[in-house]
Amino acid sequence: MVSVDRNTVNLRTSASTQSTILFELGQGYPLEVISRKGRWLQVRDFENDKGWVYRPMVGKKAHLVVKANVANVRSAPSTNSRILGKVEYGELLRTLEHRNKWVRVERESGSKGWVSRGLLWGW
Repeated sequence: MVSVDRNTVNLRTSASTQSTILFELGQGYPLEVISRKGRWLQVRDFENDKGWVYRPMVGKKAHLVVKANVANVRSAPSTNSRILGKVEYGELLRTLEHRNKWVRVERESGSKGWVSRGLLWGW
């Protein structure tokens, strides 16, 4: 796994700056590495879109994407704990800690809480 390490990075059709841009990815966006070609990585996102990114543009900061329509953010790693808020499909979260089948995350707003690992994709 890698994550976008710049404000935006182009996802391309092949391992070249001359190839077509499929779309831009924002900072922190997690990607699964499928293969390598020189300084390029073929990657897949949480929706199974595939393309190529230039390796110096990605890093190892752990992030996750919400893959459920809506997920509860809780005060502790348990379904019995208080719900602090909700996150929605496609929202990007920073990974802070893993505990059993739960992940402590931080939202872009800075709020923190626990989300069930099965509702997330990435690290």
